[in-house]
Amino acid sequence: MTNMALSEWLARSQREPEQARREWTDTGVALLPLGRRFDAVRLPERLVHAAVRTAVPHEVTAQLTRLLDGPVIYDGRTMGGTYYALTRRRRKGTWRHQDIAAWLGTGTYLGVPKLARTEPPGTHWVVVPRFEGDLCEPLAVTALIVTGRSADQEAGQ
Repeated sequence: MTNMALSEWLARSQREPEQARREWTDTGVALLPLGRRFDAVRLPERLVHAAVRTAVPHEVTAQLTRLLDGPVIYDGRTMGGTYYALTRRRRKGTWRHQDIAAWLGTGTYLGVPKLARTEPPGTHWVVVPRFEGDLCEPLAVTALIVTGRSADQEAGQ
């Protein structure tokens, strides 16, 4: 799938897709509403680095690609560094990990970089979506959270 088709898929999460296209052109990042095409799980940098046992960027990318098998965004300017795993929309139920890795959905906007933005500075893709509807499975995100929390607790002892 081409970057143009993927960009269109992302832009259509906006009621006015042209707005997302303008924001990508003007700033490199578009604010997209969650809860329409996808949700996101906010993963603190410390948790992710503990889970993948490295902070080396290319190694983190390789591990997240393998473990989550879906798109991930990184924003180093918020909350000490944050990863966002894009997931399918959540319909019902509670998210057991809300206190450490918040599930973000309807009513929340996420800064989504243009697809070519895969390196710092600023918000960028760590793992770029490969096709329309390419999203991380919630079970994979949960496994990453559990692994990271356990590794972080072990390191703190």
